[in-house]
Amino acid sequence: MKRKGILVLVIAMLLIGSGIMTGCQESNDPKDFKVGFVYVGPIGDGGYTYAHDQGRLYAENELGVTTVYVENVPETSECVTQIENLVKQGCDMVFATSFGHMPYIKEVAGKYPDVTFEHCSGYEMSENLGNYFGRMYQARYLSGIAAGRATQNGKIGYVAAMAIPEVIRGINAFTLGAQSVNPDITVQVVWTNSWYDPTGEKIAAESLLAAGCDVIAQHIDTAEPVAAAEAHGAFAVGYDSPMGDSAPNGYITAPLWNWGPYYAKAIKAAMDGTWKAESYWGGMEDDIVRLDEFGPSVTDETKALVDDAKAKIIDGSLIVFAGPIYDQSGEVKVAEGASLTDAEMLSMEWFVKGVISPSE
Repeated sequence: MKRKGILVLVIAMLLIGSGIMTGCQESNDPKDFKVGFVYVGPIGDGGYTYAHDQGRLYAENELGVTTVYVENVPETSECVTQIENLVKQGCDMVFATSFGHMPYIKEVAGKYPDVTFEHCSGYEMSENLGNYFGRMYQARYLSGIAAGRATQNGKIGYVAAMAIPEVIRGINAFTLGAQSVNPDITVQVVWTNSWYDPTGEKIAAESLLAAGCDVIAQHIDTAEPVAAAEAHGAFAVGYDSPMGDSAPNGYITAPLWNWGPYYAKAIKAAMDGTWKAESYWGGMEDDIVRLDEFGPSVTDETKALVDDAKAKIIDGSLIVFAGPIYDQSGEVKVAEGASLTDAEMLSMEWFVKGVISPSE
C-alpha cells in the first residue's frame, strides 16, 4: 500500500517498530511492490485469461515486481472476497479482468483507498480505481475481411458470450469487415451466456456448422469453436490468443490482446506515484490489439487487403463505424459522412444489417 505521510519521525519509528503502521514502507526493490490479478477463467483456457496472464508475466519480467493471481473468480459477490484476499496478502495494486467484476472491485476500492485498482472493460472510476480496454473492434474488422474472403456460401457463424455492448460492437465490426468484400454476407450468432464454457462453446459452433455456416468466428474464451470448425472441414477465426494449433488446416487468423505493455506502464506509474485514475481505450496504434499470423489457407491477395486496411485504420483514414451503416431493419443508424462517437460505440445495443441473432 502507499505509505501515509507521517509528520513526526518518532511516532513513525514507534509505529514501524510495533508492527502496526498501516502503509508499506517505501523500497527501491521492485520485488517489494506486489500486484494482484483477478481472472474470470483458468490461465490454461488458451484464450482470454491466458492472454491476461501473459501480460502479467511480461510486466513481472519487465519491472521485477512480485505478482500473484487468482483464477476462476465468478462475476458474483465472491469476487469481493477474492479481491480483499489479495489486498490482505499485501498487494499494492489489483487488476480485475472481466466486465462482471466491475461492481465488486468498485466496492473493494472504496474500502482500501491506499491500494490502486484497475478494471478491464468497465466504466466505473474513483480516485483509486481506473479502467482500461482496447479497441478490439479494429482487429475484428480486419478478421472480418479475411473471413469474408474465405467463405464460399456467404454464411458465417459467430459464437458469442454475452449480449453486452462490447460483444455486440465486435460482432458488428466483424460483419462490416466481411461485408466490405461481399455485401451479401450474413453472420449468424449463437449465444452461450457464459464467458468460459468449453462444452457449450463447442455445441454452439457445431449448431452453426449444421446450419450451413462454412466459417466460424467467436467472442468467448477458449479455442473450442476453432477446433469444432476444423473437425468439420470449415474455416475458423479465433480470439484473444493465437489458436492456429487447434486448426492447422482451416485457421484464418484471430484478433489478439497484447496486455503486457499496458500492465507494465500502469504498474510503473503506481510504483512511481504518478498513477491517476483514467479510462484508457487504446487502439492498434498502441499495439494493445493486433491480428494474429494468417493460417495456411489465406491467400496473398487477402493478406494484402487486410494489411492495407490495417494501415488505414492506424493512420485514421479508415474508420470502422463510418456511415452509411444500417441496422437489421434497414434503418440508417450512421448517416453517410458521419461516424459513431466513442460514447455511442461503448453503449452499442443494436446489430448491423446482415447479423442474424436470436436476441434481435
